[in-house]
Amino acid sequence: MATRTTQAAYLDEPRAGRLNIQYAPDGQSVTENPPRFTWLPVVADEAHYVLRVSADPTFPAAKTQVFTNIALNFLTPDTVFAPGKYYWSYAVWDADSESAVTQWSTSRSFDVAPDLPETALPNRTDRYAHADMAHPRLWQSPSALKDFKKAVAKDADHCTWSTFYEKSVLPWMDRPVMKEPAGYPNHQRVAPIWRQTYIDCQELIYAIRHLAIGGHVTDNPEMVARAKEWLLEVASWDPAGVTSRGYTDEWAFRVTDALAWGYDWLYNDMSADERDKVRAALLIRTREIADHIIKHANIHLFPYDSHAVRAVSAVLIPAAIALLDEEPEARDWLDYSIEFLFTVYSPWGDADGGWAEGPHYWMTGMAYLTEAANLLKLFTGINLYNRPFFQHTGDMPLYTKAPDTRRATFGDDSTMGDLPCLKIGYNLRQFAGVTGNGAYQWYYDEIKRNDQGTEMAFYNYGWWDFNFDEMLYRTDWPVVDAVPPSDIDKLKFFEGIGWTAIQHRMDDPAQHIQFVMKSSPFGSISHSHGDQNAFCLAAYGEDLAVQSGYYVAFNSTMHQEWRKQTVSKNAILINGQGQYAGRDKALQMQSTGKILAAEEREDHIYIKGDATPAYKLITPEVTKVEREVYFVRDSYFVIVDSVDASEEVEIEWRLHANNTFEVGANSFRNTGERAGFYGQVIWSEGTTPTITQTTGYPGVDMSEIKDQHVGSFLSVNYTKSRRHRVATLLVPYANDDPKRIFHFLDDQGYDCDLYFTDADENSFKVVMKKLASTGI
Repeated sequence: MATRTTQAAYLDEPRAGRLNIQYAPDGQSVTENPPRFTWLPVVADEAHYVLRVSADPTFPAAKTQVFTNIALNFLTPDTVFAPGKYYWSYAVWDADSESAVTQWSTSRSFDVAPDLPETALPNRTDRYAHADMAHPRLWQSPSALKDFKKAVAKDADHCTWSTFYEKSVLPWMDRPVMKEPAGYPNHQRVAPIWRQTYIDCQELIYAIRHLAIGGHVTDNPEMVARAKEWLLEVASWDPAGVTSRGYTDEWAFRVTDALAWGYDWLYNDMSADERDKVRAALLIRTREIADHIIKHANIHLFPYDSHAVRAVSAVLIPAAIALLDEEPEARDWLDYSIEFLFTVYSPWGDADGGWAEGPHYWMTGMAYLTEAANLLKLFTGINLYNRPFFQHTGDMPLYTKAPDTRRATFGDDSTMGDLPCLKIGYNLRQFAGVTGNGAYQWYYDEIKRNDQGTEMAFYNYGWWDFNFDEMLYRTDWPVVDAVPPSDIDKLKFFEGIGWTAIQHRMDDPAQHIQFVMKSSPFGSISHSHGDQNAFCLAAYGEDLAVQSGYYVAFNSTMHQEWRKQTVSKNAILINGQGQYAGRDKALQMQSTGKILAAEEREDHIYIKGDATPAYKLITPEVTKVEREVYFVRDSYFVIVDSVDASEEVEIEWRLHANNTFEVGANSFRNTGERAGFYGQVIWSEGTTPTITQTTGYPGVDMSEIKDQHVGSFLSVNYTKSRRHRVATLLVPYANDDPKRIFHFLDDQGYDCDLYFTDADENSFKVVMKKLASTGI
């Protein structure tokens, strides 16, 4: 195709808003080779594109690579680039006049450094050239299944087969086949019915998938016949009824996934009529989900729809693999899914591996992503794990939700204050196999040790069968030796998501301190909250400064009026108001913050965050809201808050804990079962603080959390001023270590009955001197 050396007319390029996919790469160094090209669509959804790349900004034909007939507004090329600086632009592709492109986009640049990870994606023509189109295709190919059967025949414990067979296959032989759910009373959503039907639909997957696999591995015709009973019953359900995506998407995802596994594994066991019945049900349900993802949610344009993005991995990939070469749509769905995961994914983070929704929704996202990545790798040979994001994303839970913590991190979390879910451990073990990182395996081992007996909890059993997960992992990945994280970096900064975390002695619960602070460009979108510049603290086996409340259900009063709001965070309120965390996604994405510094210094760690934009949406007179944190000698924290405004404002410094506080005039203490912390207002400018505490969650329907423990929060209030400067000391201590009981310097006049060791006192004086030198 000819390219012009003269200046071409520019396309009318839409401006990328914060909720949109961005134009990239745009002037920066890329982190993988080839780079991921993304742009906003310029015409109708049916448009195809052409993209050109050259080391010469004039794009001479002889020195320009051209990629034509691109079906989507993003591309991962099938070739890598030599190190150097490049320019790129795109145009609408017209197959009838390909030599006459007259309108190119603005030219953008990028730099390719040497030795980047090479992550080219095979093009659509060659992508499935080596895939075995015989059934089964999901997890095992016919030849791999033959080898697996031989191995099991020799050793019933091969890849933990005997455990899977006994606990996850045989029980379904005697269970009644599930009938179509009744839905909600008067079709009004009710949380208990939502949750129970959620589990019921998950059990569809277990029954069909496990009976089909069990029957084929053991050559048991009765088991295969029982799997068919379940499958044909589900295929008879109304695809537009209560298990449709439009009714409740999580139910629909599970029903569709059950049909995909059943259609694939029982393909050769069904008559032509039975196959037609199951294929028709699978096709119409997958089409509904795909249409929502691609045509309505438009995740290639608006990639921040948590459920729609997750459904690419959870539904489209297994369903499209099962239907590939039988339905033309299936190839389009699979191509779309692969290209989305190779190019746009993850919208929640970058090459650092961070996940803006927090470690719990990292867990759900990665659980389905790794299942899809494993299916793709086995079926097509395409290895998604080579991308830098997947090489590093295990660090997200490792640093932000240590195995002995419960409520000391951010984001929605359905564990209701329990220890981290088993699945986080299983995910980390998967990434141990991918990367060889022994700390990830250690995390898995710790989670397994801590969480014994929780396998049937809703947040585990309602989502995953760990016997199946274990068998698949042992079949496909190595068991890595665990390495305690004794020499990992103490400070981790996930710059792309605005999270920073301190992990001191994670390998030793008796010495462990975890501190997490965020100030994020993702604001309060999706499962994030109004918590810019907030922090959480756990130490010595106890959650101390916590994220308050319970994630009982999305849109419950506890969720919308408390847990998602700044009032439930260890953060500042200004004139009684926090940050925007309402339902408007555009405003959620404007309610942002930024980590300005995260540094490990000679005797302390320093973190600084700016949450001004998040507060200005509610309190426009605010001109600065910054927080600085000093973690000194691996022992205590000094937190400095700075608030400026164009008119006088009052501020409230909130701190949440599981237990009630002991409160003094300007000090406080909170003690748990294993550890506690002491706090002191060590300095404030212009106003005298008053300290109160509250037990409970104002504004919440308490019936939503009946039988749950109720926490308390501390309010340190400062009267109106246009300038606030506040320094607060937090000292965590272990209950069994009397040397960790402190007091402040008597000559400072604080009503404190605790004391420092000489070393701590001297170090503290150094920090205070540094603070004073800044003019605070």
